[in-house]
Amino acid sequence: MSTVVISQPMYFPWVGMLEQMRCADIWVHLDDAQFSKGSFMNRVQVKSLEGVQWMTVPLLNQKLGRALNETQLAGHNWQRKHLAALQHMYKDAPFASEMYALAQSVLDNEGMSLAALGELSMESLALYFDILPAKVIRASELDVLGKGWKRVLDICRLLGAKRYVTGHGARNYLDHNSFEVAGIRVEYLNYQCIEYSQLHGAFTPYVTGLDLVANMGVSGREVVVPKPVFWRDFLDEGSC
Repeated sequence: MSTVVISQPMYFPWVGMLEQMRCADIWVHLDDAQFSKGSFMNRVQVKSLEGVQWMTVPLLNQKLGRALNETQLAGHNWQRKHLAALQHMYKDAPFASEMYALAQSVLDNEGMSLAALGELSMESLALYFDILPAKVIRASELDVLGKGWKRVLDICRLLGAKRYVTGHGARNYLDHNSFEVAGIRVEYLNYQCIEYSQLHGAFTPYVTGLDLVANMGVSGREVVVPKPVFWRDFLDEGSC
């Protein structure tokens, strides 16, 4: 069964996004989605001695509604600051050096768009845990116009999907019946939020996947356990 997952590129996202990546045969970066304030496209949570904090990527001439692949990053100082913060927060973690090397391999790149930063962040984490989907493409490379669930459906059709796995937000706009008519099974990730050893206080699943790298190394793959649920059943189930 060919499984398609479509997502906006995100900056070193939480483990739940890695669960989605592990589900996919074909992963589609929605790189031409519009930037929206308060999203996870340019920010992520990290743990520190002072509690959970945000790491935010500053944008050049930030403009709501601009496509992610047209949104440029501001300068280079933020990259050094983020690397220094990660080094400080995780200096006592058992796999701190591996985490730092992974982050640096992404942040050393120059001239990236916000979309490219998110794509490289996500793919680097997936490669580290050996869960990168067999095929990774950008939505902008497909001749599929439109917006919302109709565009998602058309992309799935084009790619020959038999199953579409998505996150919780889609429950508010997806036309499930139209997918069923097209012969595509819709499933939602019931995020497992499996606990693992973390620094700095009580466990939280919602921090960057770099936290999993720093604390567990490649064995963190055991924590990335997707549990897709058929959409009808998902509406009756709780989640973490």
